[in-house]
Amino acid sequence: MPAPAPYCYSHPHPAVTTDIAVFTIRDEALQLLLIRRGRPPFEGAWALPGGFLDIDEDLDACATRELAEETGVRDIYLEQLRTFGAIGRDPRERVVSVAYLALAPATNLCLQAGDDAAEARWFRLDALPELAFDHAEIIATAHRRLVAKLDYSTIAFQLLPETFTLGELQRVYETLVDAEIDKRNFRKWALALEQIEATGETRRRGSHRPARLYRLTDRERVTYLK
Repeated sequence: MPAPAPYCYSHPHPAVTTDIAVFTIRDEALQLLLIRRGRPPFEGAWALPGGFLDIDEDLDACATRELAEETGVRDIYLEQLRTFGAIGRDPRERVVSVAYLALAPATNLCLQAGDDAAEARWFRLDALPELAFDHAEIIATAHRRLVAKLDYSTIAFQLLPETFTLGELQRVYETLVDAEIDKRNFRKWALALEQIEATGETRRRGSHRPARLYRLTDRERVTYLK
């Protein structure tokens, strides 16, 4: 009797993909990384980077691989966001997608489209093009999660350079929530976190008085905090 074929099942089962929402701040605006699809379905449309899970691959590895292959972005922290599995979300077959969320300084990222992505580009979150699949829903969910976590995590610190002023830190938060924040209360809150320390140096911006520079006390401790 021949041995049974591997990975054969008596019932239909869906394919699995990962999709990655990478946010950054460029030109003082919250922006999102998108790729222009080079193949059907939705050929020529903009979408989140991502792709199908290999049979011998775990989810985190798939997300990391697809992001690197389609955009050239590597070595950033990815956090699982949510699973999206509505019937009909992909015209090819039944597909369940595990979405990921990431933040990174734009200066650290060099985009290079590859694999089945014809182009990779940053878009302002408030001026996104028409999107393929259900990626508009994934992006909206990712942004809500990002804003919700600002109050209890150090997620926004992912967007900071090595040294920064408290004013620059505040502008990051204001950009993420799209609202002004009281200066005195914000600085009191930021210093109480004990996640930053003064470098002893200052930086002048325009005609304003020099501002103190800060750095993270331990960059490895800056996490998304579930």
